[in-house]
Amino acid sequence: MQQGSLVLLLGSAQIARGATILAVRVWPAADYTRVTIESDAALSTRQLFVPNPPRLAVDIEGIELNPTLRDIVAKVRSDDPNIAGVRVGQNAPSVVRIVLDLKLAISPQVFTLPPIAAYQHRLVLDLYPAQAIDPLESLIRNRLDSPAPASGKQADPLGDLMQQQAQRPMQPEAKSNSPAPAARPSTTERLIIVAIDPGHGGEDPGAIGPGGTKEKDVVLALARRLREQINASSTQGHVMRAYLIRDADYFVPLHVRVQKARQVQADLFVSIHADAFYTARPQGASVFALSHGGASSSAARWIAAKENKADLIGGINIQSKDKQVMHALLDMSTTAQIKDSLKLGGSLLGEIGKVGKLHKPRVEQAGFAVLKAPDIPSVLVEAGFISNPDEEAKLNNEAYKEQLADALLKGIKAYFAKNPPLARSNKV
Repeated sequence: MQQGSLVLLLGSAQIARGATILAVRVWPAADYTRVTIESDAALSTRQLFVPNPPRLAVDIEGIELNPTLRDIVAKVRSDDPNIAGVRVGQNAPSVVRIVLDLKLAISPQVFTLPPIAAYQHRLVLDLYPAQAIDPLESLIRNRLDSPAPASGKQADPLGDLMQQQAQRPMQPEAKSNSPAPAARPSTTERLIIVAIDPGHGGEDPGAIGPGGTKEKDVVLALARRLREQINASSTQGHVMRAYLIRDADYFVPLHVRVQKARQVQADLFVSIHADAFYTARPQGASVFALSHGGASSSAARWIAAKENKADLIGGINIQSKDKQVMHALLDMSTTAQIKDSLKLGGSLLGEIGKVGKLHKPRVEQAGFAVLKAPDIPSVLVEAGFISNPDEEAKLNNEAYKEQLADALLKGIKAYFAKNPPLARSNKV
């Protein structure tokens, strides 16, 4: 590497002699790519970032190169948005060097995680694009791939925004004999944006059914179906668009899920899960809203506590500058938001009950961290208990997932029928 262009990210910690690498995992996504190196003892590392051409070198001290670590080269996909390739070798006695060649400028975060759940010690390399992905741009891009509603042409404010951004202003000296186009009247239709949050992802698989089904996979498939239905729909004459908090298998911290929904000015936030439970054969779907005080039941309290551990399992950098932002954001929930969330939950519960069993006939409440957007009605839907083999089979059934997505859409429309959306600033 070129001397003088290296940036030291982390110093050495206590050297772990004799540690063995157990697994290497790579989670590519447009938002960021995560590389996780799991070992049977804490690892000591030194990290160096070279900006031109961009690459990250990580020296792992106190280990010998083994086939598991060497396999990192094959685990990087050619379509990874951030990593171009990987090199690994025994750089010195008891020092293995990994070099990640990068496709673009990145802002790396390197940190360790203690053992938790099924994981032992983890070294995490998070590669964030230096130019962060704008959720609103992502929403516009997804709109290009969405089929137009079948029921004729309707005003599309999001499409208008996309066209405006694609147009370039003419140079002052450019002349044209063509008459200027007539000014397009502003649309009066209200764009409704529904943020859909597939729970878990990446390092955090969520609950795992007796047949091996992972919660993170089931809820992502269901969320994609719901997005398709929302994008092909309108309600009360208003255009609807769905925004997926994650659209791939990667981990999103709880507070980032809330931030993304707020950045796209979402009107609703629907987090989708399919949890396990502490009883032998739990049955039925549930809908939860936030609670300022205690939980509405011991089951709600148990599920909230379990879901709030997602950051520990998925793995967040506790030294990140976003830590203060996270705490501030998750303390701003309002009484009005909770009231509207209960209304939304009731509408969803009424429709879900028409296609399957309900675990409880009312909306439950507890302190779910992911529901703490202060200005967005937010609910968490447990589509079923994946720990029940019968419900695991239903959640893997394509027809049932279609019915459930349709029920969620009807519940959303029923909510807006009684609670028309307020006017928004003309940002989207």
